[in-house]
Amino acid sequence: MPDSFAVSDRTRVVREANRAVYDREAIYKILDEGFVCHVGFSAEGQPFVIPTMFARVGDAIYFHGSAASRMLRGAANGLPVCITVTLMDGLVLARSVFNHSMNYRSVVALGTATLISEPAEKLAALRAFTEKLIPGRWEVARQPNEQELKATSILKLPLREVSAKVRTGGVEDDAADYALSVWAGIIPLRLVADATIRDERCDAAIPTPAYASNFRR
Repeated sequence: MPDSFAVSDRTRVVREANRAVYDREAIYKILDEGFVCHVGFSAEGQPFVIPTMFARVGDAIYFHGSAASRMLRGAANGLPVCITVTLMDGLVLARSVFNHSMNYRSVVALGTATLISEPAEKLAALRAFTEKLIPGRWEVARQPNEQELKATSILKLPLREVSAKVRTGGVEDDAADYALSVWAGIIPLRLVADATIRDERCDAAIPTPAYASNFRR
């Protein structure tokens, strides 16, 4: 398999092309770090963008929701989709408002999603969702029963037309603005977990698992 995704007219980064990333492993790393993707599609002439949980398994993205969802019903019939994932890494404060920016990593994947009906693959996708959120949770929590599986639709988007755009680094001001008496710099951003909150109906004798009390992302 090639180390980089082939660049198509639809995935080529035009604006700020120097920020383009087509490297497969770099793109997979962004996808694996993100919790939520936004699925864009069109139904009856109306565009929609829906946030949903997702997981990457090999060279495909799986996303899911209620079997009654308009998004999933449409995608199951071969509706083209655009999936985006964005990670915020910092606010870049310049001396001028115009040059304020953000450090970020984003991925755009295009294609046609297909409905997963084979039970083993469907269960494997649900396991991937769970393990992506909390590694180790799948084996200790109750797994989906037949009714729950029927109520959940899972779609698969092969990763073929994909690109990323990444902004890193510091402030980029106009030369004349560096003399201004205005603070400039970066406010780094990261996802952190607060202390766990025990469900009031959870037996107090059950210890808080390490994957919850020591959650890291």
